[in-house]
Amino acid sequence: MSFSTPPTKLVFLIADGMGDWPVEALGGQTPMEAAATPVMDRLAREGLVGLCRTVPEGLAPGSDVANMSLLGFDPGSHHTGRGPIEAAAMGLALAPDDVVFRLNTVTVSGLADDGLMRDYSAGHIATDVSTRLVERLGRECLPEGYALFPGVQYRHLLVARGAAGREEAHIAVRPPHDITDQGIAADLAEFRRVPALWDFVRKAAAVLSGPDNPSKANAVWPWGQGRALTLPDFAATFGLRGAVVSAVDLVKGLGRAAGMAVLDVPGATGLLETNYEGKVAAALEFLKDGDFVFVHVEAPDECGHGGDAAGKTEAVARFDARIVAPLVAALGDTAALVIACDHLTPLAIRTHAADPVPFLFWARGVTPSGVAAFTEREAAATGLAVAPGHALLPRAIDWMRQG
Repeated sequence: MSFSTPPTKLVFLIADGMGDWPVEALGGQTPMEAAATPVMDRLAREGLVGLCRTVPEGLAPGSDVANMSLLGFDPGSHHTGRGPIEAAAMGLALAPDDVVFRLNTVTVSGLADDGLMRDYSAGHIATDVSTRLVERLGRECLPEGYALFPGVQYRHLLVARGAAGREEAHIAVRPPHDITDQGIAADLAEFRRVPALWDFVRKAAAVLSGPDNPSKANAVWPWGQGRALTLPDFAATFGLRGAVVSAVDLVKGLGRAAGMAVLDVPGATGLLETNYEGKVAAALEFLKDGDFVFVHVEAPDECGHGGDAAGKTEAVARFDARIVAPLVAALGDTAALVIACDHLTPLAIRTHAADPVPFLFWARGVTPSGVAAFTEREAAATGLAVAPGHALLPRAIDWMRQG
């Protein structure tokens, strides 16, 4: 590499779940191959392209694990569960022996052993509606020693006070987005291992079945539990003053736990219709004085979970046109870029896969990998592999500073 003036800023642009497998409905292409992505393709032709293993062996391929890796922290050392990361986003004060669950409002065919998980998001329930419902459940259904905290849309938190040594800490309930249209008997058996938790789940379903519930939510689903999250300070670890931009609490929680700035963007939804321009503006404003920004877009993942090939292709195209393109135009040679997804969310399975993810690194003067476009197949063909995943950020810093 040979930079006339090495860049001073580093920007990570993450399209959640963007990677995929070939899709019959797309003529054997992946959404990355089918989407119009002229800017990412140009950056790939001019940059380094390869694969990164963001999910360590033995850990579930969730956004919590994968984004922790992309932020440079080893999930094998630091990951305690999905709930604790989102608790950090809310700034919840947790005692060392508290256990915090992520709690979804969901739609099931019935809360019984022959029931199916129909929708992990209860139709992407509106935040104002879910907040009222969760507050009511907190008043009417909670057992002693538990607390409920409303969040955004279908994402909430349930805290079991002092439960680190109890059965609550060890139940193995599957993430609801992993089991769309699948049976829930095994998960209900896990809930039943904790009578107080099972009583809450049953009472909540009874309340939600009432006539004054305007939403599709007919059950709650506590999962991803663990003790409070702690991460090393990002600036002290990497020598960069950093920020995160995201609509989802788990990314905000990772940033807050690492002492990073968390930039809130009005109208950021985590869906295909979101405030792309607001995310770009927030990132550029921070980079006036900051050194690193992690911009996260959720829409490809949501479309992957929904099995929506056309929507996912459009989400990738919008990421290119409305996130990547304006940031590249505004930053010019002053920044180095890493573009990646955290994990694959293949349309064929409608959940996450642990495959290595495609990434590109771009800075003016970098020696190109020789690819034609930014796709999964092109990334695999270069032979460049970064593993473990938390090595990608330090590697990018080294690449950026080589002159």
